[in-house]
Amino acid sequence: MSSTYGENLKLSIFGQSHGPAIGMTLDGIPAGLPVDLDKLQEFLNRRAPGQNDWSTPRREEDRPEFLGGILDGCTCGAPIAAVIYNKNTRSGDYANLKDCPRPGHADYTAQVKYGGFQDAAGGGHFSGRLTAPLCIAGGLCKQWLEEMGIRITAHITCIGQAVDDTFDPLEPDINAILPHFPVLHQDSAEAMMSEIAHARYKGDSVGGIIECAVTGLPAGIGEPMFGGVESRIAQIVYGIPAVKGVEFGLGFTAAHLRGSENNDSYTIANGKITAESNGCGGILGGITNGMPIIFDVAIKPTPSISKPQQSVSLSRMEVQELTVKGRHDPCIVPRAVPVVEAAAAIAIYDLILGNTQTNRRK
Repeated sequence: MSSTYGENLKLSIFGQSHGPAIGMTLDGIPAGLPVDLDKLQEFLNRRAPGQNDWSTPRREEDRPEFLGGILDGCTCGAPIAAVIYNKNTRSGDYANLKDCPRPGHADYTAQVKYGGFQDAAGGGHFSGRLTAPLCIAGGLCKQWLEEMGIRITAHITCIGQAVDDTFDPLEPDINAILPHFPVLHQDSAEAMMSEIAHARYKGDSVGGIIECAVTGLPAGIGEPMFGGVESRIAQIVYGIPAVKGVEFGLGFTAAHLRGSENNDSYTIANGKITAESNGCGGILGGITNGMPIIFDVAIKPTPSISKPQQSVSLSRMEVQELTVKGRHDPCIVPRAVPVVEAAAAIAIYDLILGNTQTNRRK
């Protein structure tokens, strides 16, 4: 099922952007894990719309209502179920999209696949609105991973032509990220906000790159071939609308290097095996090597822009100019940062559950 993820846990996401509610179920979670709902809400607020000049004016509280799976502040072993009610919708803005699909969106492909029965309002089930329930599941997994000493943190490395420093791949300074805008340096934040403001002024949009680090993860997590850590992370990260690329460690840069330049030499430090560099991004053969996992995520510009675009009328089979209505982010990148963290947390927690079960069988 395309809206379900996981091998050892099972995450299912349901709802449409302008439907009564969106939500998720998370099955396979052990009983007795603590849940801090205030901390979860703080995490969800990082993704919520309508909070600043670089996001959509659509305002939603994104306050989840839990229907099961949590009792007296802990997981109880039953599937965790939660919903977020949609309250600030304007479905009329999307009335023409079944006949005139937006360039860059799933309007046309959904029309072909579902024959007109799809919900087009707000993008329906294809909308970035569905990342809110993803963040419920990911926010919970982040909490449980932090109890194990595993931290997952992401920041923006570029928006348009504005850039920020990347993490030190050996020791990512995850505490250096600015609280008001997820970058490492204030001048980078100002340059990126200027890029977004300029795109909005022009009726356009802009994309960027998010870098994510996973620290504290021991060596030996993951499987070879199709169960590799890269595969499992990439699968769920590509479920985030607007993601067009994922690379681990040096990624495509490694294609231009010699083996002597790309390989991470081993050494001994404090009685433990470690590496002197981390070009592999913490993963070899699909299995963690004990170094930080480092990966980049490319986010495309928001397709819904106010500039006139060329499309077609599906009913008349002729070219038609389209001006998109509705409320949209001129740049989705800042709000996507916690979503990338959430996706990584779900993948890592799923892998750890599998590793625990394997060790028990031994």
